[in-house]
Amino acid sequence: MEYGSIERELRIDATPEVVYEVISSPEHLREWWPDGAELDPVPGATGAITFGDPAAPGATTVPLTVLEADPPRRFAFRWAYDEGPATETNSFLVTFDLVPSGDGTLLRFEETGFRERGWEAAVLEEAYLDHVRGWDQFLPRLVTYANRLVARS
Repeated sequence: MEYGSIERELRIDATPEVVYEVISSPEHLREWWPDGAELDPVPGATGAITFGDPAAPGATTVPLTVLEADPPRRFAFRWAYDEGPATETNSFLVTFDLVPSGDGTLLRFEETGFRERGWEAAVLEEAYLDHVRGWDQFLPRLVTYANRLVARS
């Protein structure tokens, strides 16, 4: 296995405008991915996402930097890096591309940056597989949440 990138394509029964809000605004992110999210969805903005109860000592808070915010076409960020700015060698790059598809959206998801971290093979494999498991859990929740938003309106 290469462990270079995770790629998914998802069909969502919501317009690109709705899907863009779901993938970029903190109040919507919290509904399908992290338990807490603080970010301004504009290029260069930094923020954080939290897994677990943000008030609990066991919560994991991960920094995030927005790279691209082009509504309703693309949203990209770097996340999971140590102190200092996010770079190609210390973080993961997540890109969401939104393509109109009938009355819905084709979401193209990609996460890269695994090999660039310089990890030994076993660490690289475990990190990659951990992210695959995570996205396999959270991306279907994104679809369900966006579809539910449209059904309510």
